[in-house]
Amino acid sequence: MSVEERPAPAAEQPPLFTRASRALGWSMASTIISRLSTLAIGIALARILGPDAFGTFAVALVVLLAVLSFNELGVSLAIVRWPGDPREIAPTVATLSVLTSTLVYSALYLGAPLLARALGDPGSTTVIRVLGLSVIVSGLVATPVALLQRAFRQDRKTVADLVTNWTSALASIGLALAGNGAMSLAIGQLAGSLAGAVLFIAFAPQGLRFGFDPAKARALLQFGLPLAGSSIVVFATTNLDRVVVGATLGPTALGYYVLALQLASWPVTVFSQPVRAVLPAALARLQHDRPAMRRSFLSAVGLLGSVTLPACLLLAAAADALIRFLYGDVWQPASAVLLWLGPLAALRIIFELFYDYFVVIADTRVVLTVQMLWFVVLLPALYATCVFGGLWQASAVQFAVALLVILPLYLVSLRRVGIAALPVAVRLGPPLLGAAVVVAVALLMARVTAIDLVVLAVAGVTALAAIGVLGYRLRHVVRELKTVG
Repeated sequence: MSVEERPAPAAEQPPLFTRASRALGWSMASTIISRLSTLAIGIALARILGPDAFGTFAVALVVLLAVLSFNELGVSLAIVRWPGDPREIAPTVATLSVLTSTLVYSALYLGAPLLARALGDPGSTTVIRVLGLSVIVSGLVATPVALLQRAFRQDRKTVADLVTNWTSALASIGLALAGNGAMSLAIGQLAGSLAGAVLFIAFAPQGLRFGFDPAKARALLQFGLPLAGSSIVVFATTNLDRVVVGATLGPTALGYYVLALQLASWPVTVFSQPVRAVLPAALARLQHDRPAMRRSFLSAVGLLGSVTLPACLLLAAAADALIRFLYGDVWQPASAVLLWLGPLAALRIIFELFYDYFVVIADTRVVLTVQMLWFVVLLPALYATCVFGGLWQASAVQFAVALLVILPLYLVSLRRVGIAALPVAVRLGPPLLGAAVVVAVALLMARVTAIDLVVLAVAGVTALAAIGVLGYRLRHVVRELKTVG
């Protein structure tokens, strides 16, 4: 990592902000289009399969997410952060990614029966094994995806993501209509992964090349292993809820829980993930100027909070009407879960931004410490609420731990690297006020009318208005980012 990257002349390469902005625009467009296009299909699948089959798939999905969190040992992220030409390490990264992913899937295949029983659904073994094949595909495309991210080629990534989502969704719904139950979702997910992999490899700069440099492999593992360990803890923390709910309350309750979780993840997917696809690479280019990096980070906090807080709290305030209108009365138990997962999603979005900042400045010990403490505090609290309470208690205790334990810990850690809590609070204050207005309107409409569509329409328009006002208020931030870029 000692070779410095030489910036191209201005005539050959657009400014950093221009390229990052273009990439962010493509990323957000891809995410919004894919989420809107698959919403109707997701609703259809939930209505066709019902909570039981959906719960079986949810068990397999928990296992898949677990192994995806560390299957390539975090080495692909080094391509984004590498200060020199990423072509130096791309072949070694590709080799390590595919090798470790294959080994991980082998262990997953053998351990599938034990994992299925531990999660309360022994019948999901075959579904786990089929869905788990996506692990190998993920390892294969890890390097091409990182190269696209490094080059800010979100336009190409958009096409591949859309093909992945549409292939997966259409295959799943076709198989579900044919009566294949939970397996329809597993096969559809795998089909989408394979279709997207072909395009990721074709679109990536330098394509996919294998090779092995022992010196670079040691450097990559030194960088990636702490992140892999952190990713395992991150998974354990962020997916502990699904594991405990499945093991204590059964697959049907897990189906309700996962449905609510998917709705709560909308703001994360639409707003946070596109920003995270671009921001780390942009901040990495500012490593030589820490004040500029901190300003850009704080600007990102304000912008992200302005669009996500109103959306997340809207989901919570209108949970009853939303679940009933989209999925039907059979899914109504999910609304009590969404009431708490909406605010929790808002906190997670902010935490992910904090996470990325510490990764960019190579302070991965903070990330690992926070995630380990989160897991240690959450596990007994979550288990107790599932055993002695139920679904809504399980979601409520997660929000309480995130707000009262993890947020203060992150703020203290940020202060140690020169970012005080007050500037963060100042940038999140207006978004919180806007979100409070959205909540008030949604609750008022739920009291004055029993028509779900009316409640959702008025509350949704209010949320869009709040986001628009907050975004217009921060228009000067865009100019500041231009000067940084």
